[in-house]
Amino acid sequence: MQARGKIFDDISHLMTNAMGVAQGAKDEAETAMKSLMDRWLADRDFVTREEFDAVRAMAQKAREENETLKARLDSLEAK
Repeated sequence: MQARGKIFDDISHLMTNAMGVAQGAKDEAETAMKSLMDRWLADRDFVTREEFDAVRAMAQKAREENETLKARLDSLEAK
């Protein structure tokens, strides 16, 4: 009976170790894929979301300033 319990313990440890190895391989594959994608994107000169949002905010501010200046010019021309 003890031999049977020992076998089940050994199988349990083996399966636990196998799951740890599988999780490690998964993490390593994810890291490698992320690095590959980051390099590919960097080679394509894509902008980051932060850069896009910053330029978009600058463009919005410039539009607003242009509208303010146009309204001011229109009021000066009306005088």
